[in-house]
Amino acid sequence: MKIKPLGVVVVLLIMGVLGYFALSPRLTGGNQGRDISSTTSPSIPGSNRTTDNTTDAPAASTTTTTTNTAGTTEETREFNYTPEKPENGTLRGVVEVGATGFNSFVINMDRQKRWEIVSKDFGESLAYEGLATTEDIRAGLKKYLSAMFDKGVAKNNMHFVISSGAQKEPKTTTISNELKKMGYVVNNVTAEQEGKLGFNATVPPAFADNSFLVDIGSGNTKISWQENGRLQSIELPGAKYYEKGTADEQVYNQVKTLVAKIPASKRNVGFILGGVPFTLAKQHRQGEERYTVLKAPGEYKAVDKKMASGLNIYKGLAEATGTDTFVFDWDANFTIGFLLSLNK
Repeated sequence: MKIKPLGVVVVLLIMGVLGYFALSPRLTGGNQGRDISSTTSPSIPGSNRTTDNTTDAPAASTTTTTTNTAGTTEETREFNYTPEKPENGTLRGVVEVGATGFNSFVINMDRQKRWEIVSKDFGESLAYEGLATTEDIRAGLKKYLSAMFDKGVAKNNMHFVISSGAQKEPKTTTISNELKKMGYVVNNVTAEQEGKLGFNATVPPAFADNSFLVDIGSGNTKISWQENGRLQSIELPGAKYYEKGTADEQVYNQVKTLVAKIPASKRNVGFILGGVPFTLAKQHRQGEERYTVLKAPGEYKAVDKKMASGLNIYKGLAEATGTDTFVFDWDANFTIGFLLSLNK
């Protein structure tokens, strides 16, 4: 049967309508009836964090790529965590009597043990070299303490702590005796106590069950973690082990052997303190952030023996744990952990 011209037009119209409805979903992107997908921040490498934004998982780290003056690109990682601020707190001061000088901290701490740093001084205002006699020590201490009192710390809220490494130095005994004559209580702490106090001051609550702390001091290195509700700690050589004639390889092997005690489930993030980590973090700190993520040990170049020894310890630690995120805290110190341990 031959179709008339009018019939041809009708057929073409019908085919056009059908074609339009068939192609319409594709032309509009095919998103009708779908939920819009959301993105989540990347989790810290090595963590067990899920991508569900409704969970109270630890904060994430981010990576930023920048181009330096030499034209090469560098990646800077950030640790995105903000501690809770104290409410109606009290100013408390603590002085660490170290091996070569004083480290002092003033914090604002409330009854819930939330704290923030008010001031900090790492051994620059009073070094031992100029303290030749007991009279020099007493005069230097009075001047040093006066500056801390000017910041608002009451005398009964001032505390003194001698680190385990510093207790081996003859000068600290003399200083301790002078402080006692001035009416202060001087607290000696062991390496084990240092590790535990440092953990409480440095590791955020969200990371307490899955991360560890390492404090690389001059005299010794303290490592601590929480296991079955209790803090565990181990002691290793400090960054000045070379003064005792100890070989790098010996310390490196010792670090790898003892660090194996840290359970695999506690190796998410390594929070790190100490003089050498301070020097490393200082090289690429971005502004005034509290936390700086260190680079891999091999990316640093040692400028002296102490730094080389500290990097040797850091290298052994990183390789033995497999942890690729080490976070330096610019505000924390084991002596702040001492303040947090006080009942008043």
